[in-house]
Amino acid sequence: MRSEESISVCMATYNGERYVRRQLESILTQLGPDDEVVISDDSSTDKTVAIIKDFHDPRIRLYENNTFHSPIFNFENALTKATGDIIVLSDQDDVWLDNKVAVIREKFAARPHRFYLIALDGYVVDADEAVIGDSIFGRLNAGPGFFKNIFDNRYPGCCLAFSRELLSVALPFPKRIPMHDMWLGQLCELMGKTEFVPVKTIKYRKHGASLTDFRIRFMPWTQIKRRWFLAYHLLKRAMEWKGVKGER
Repeated sequence: MRSEESISVCMATYNGERYVRRQLESILTQLGPDDEVVISDDSSTDKTVAIIKDFHDPRIRLYENNTFHSPIFNFENALTKATGDIIVLSDQDDVWLDNKVAVIREKFAARPHRFYLIALDGYVVDADEAVIGDSIFGRLNAGPGFFKNIFDNRYPGCCLAFSRELLSVALPFPKRIPMHDMWLGQLCELMGKTEFVPVKTIKYRKHGASLTDFRIRFMPWTQIKRRWFLAYHLLKRAMEWKGVKGER
């Protein structure tokens, strides 16, 4: 009989051969036999898939030959395959510190709401893992709040873990959301409880191909419209779900 909740680590890969082995090694050493790493690969043309298969680890579930051409819907595909009680998002090029899974289990053992999402802090490192920033949260001025996060996202996917119940509301993703992490974080703001945990659990690798941008820049009109689109669909999805379930 399983004594603790299972974890699904969801990763979206695309041409990640340079760092994916290091990241998977840092993850797998922390997982138990009932946990899994669900990887959706978006038609990588390098050795990413071969490196993943080389692990020969039954906890890795690889879905290849996808043609999403989008990190948002590549992640969505991984999420649809996840079976765990706790869902953890992972970039292909970071490094998990040895405490990450332990901190997640501790927080979820005392979860305050069935819809629960946490963001965990981390170091910012360069391509060679030299520390260039001592806090992701500090770089982002991170913290909860629907209006705080609707234009400047402080829910970086590499920091997130959430209860499986959130997927019942979050999936499928609307077609034009700015990013999957914004959608998940903000939806949990409306549905349950989010928490920013000031414990460093990853090395976020900042390099030329990384997606997270710590700069807050002037937002053109097209981006503003996408944020309003996001806000509309967040409120619509939350209201629809609560209406169907009769929740208050």
